Amino acid sequence: MRHPNVGGVLRTTAVALILALAVACGEDSAPAPERSATEHNAADVTFASEMLQHHAQALSMVDLTLDRPLDPEVQEIAEQVRAAQAPEIQTFSEWLTDWDEPIPETMRDHSNAGHDMEHMGESMEGLDTSMPGMMSADEMTALEEAPEGEFQAMWLDMMLEHHRGAVEMAQAETEDGQYEPAVELAEDVIDTQSAEIEAMEALLPS
Repeated sequence: MRHPNVGGVLRTTAVALILALAVACGEDSAPAPERSATEHNAADVTFASEMLQHHAQALSMVDLTLDRPLDPEVQEIAEQVRAAQAPEIQTFSEWLTDWDEPIPETMRDHSNAGHDMEHMGESMEGLDTSMPGMMSADEMTALEEAPEGEFQAMWLDMMLEHHRGAVEMAQAETEDGQYEPAVELAEDVIDTQSAEIEAMEALLPS
């Protein structure tokens, strides 16, 4: 026969466990920072600095489409990437300057510096490629040297990975960023590049 107090003890223990779990979960999830039109935090600096480098590589990938035979739909996506991301690079640079933060070097800085580089991948020497979706130097060189019959599919596949990485980085900014214009730009990146991802997936050979 069960002791009459056992049920009460079990219920009390269960409630205590639920409360403990709730407290633990609350400790693990830090509250989202309060948005500000003037103040910024470390997440904003990371977003601007890393996305600037990420966008620069995307523009270099677009540069590789020049003089390549592409389907009109693919050419349109390449032009959309250039039109959207070139101004955003300028915006990131202005924010970092205003925040007295260093503007990171990019592969476009290297390739435009007159270094007589033989391959696109060489312009990535010494640069950070750890960001989500970033191509390695070998991958950029392989794209540059791809035969015409393989270039378009390779470009779409690589740009898809690149865009997915950008969306991941932008989502982190929407969760952790404080500077309202940066969060709003991150939301634009998510919307724009998610739509381009959908379009590129439809263009890949089945």
